[in-house]
Amino acid sequence: MSLDDIDPTVPPSGEGCADCDDLGGWWVHLRRCAVCGLVRCCDTSPGQHATAHFRSSGHRYVRSFEPGEEWFWDYVDGDYVDGPALAPPESRPATQPVPGPAGRVPADWRALIH
Repeated sequence: MSLDDIDPTVPPSGEGCADCDDLGGWWVHLRRCAVCGLVRCCDTSPGQHATAHFRSSGHRYVRSFEPGEEWFWDYVDGDYVDGPALAPPESRPATQPVPGPAGRVPADWRALIH
């Protein structure tokens, strides 16, 4: 796989981690698969669904889905890489809290993160 596998035309799959939503869970930060657009939670989050997506799909590149962040990560090389502009939106809604989503984050969330 190479950076050519990044599809800059595919939009993000949603505004949050659908795996966390399905389980009634929550996330700290969001990551967007740069290959297929799937939005999942980061490794600090309890579910670590972005890394799980990499392991199941082999899609090695993610981009932060946080407002103001434009970095890409390569799971295979374990390092940051430069990538192209991706289809909008570039991040979760700025009105969405961190951690999120609103109403599902436990009061002791800091004790539950990785």
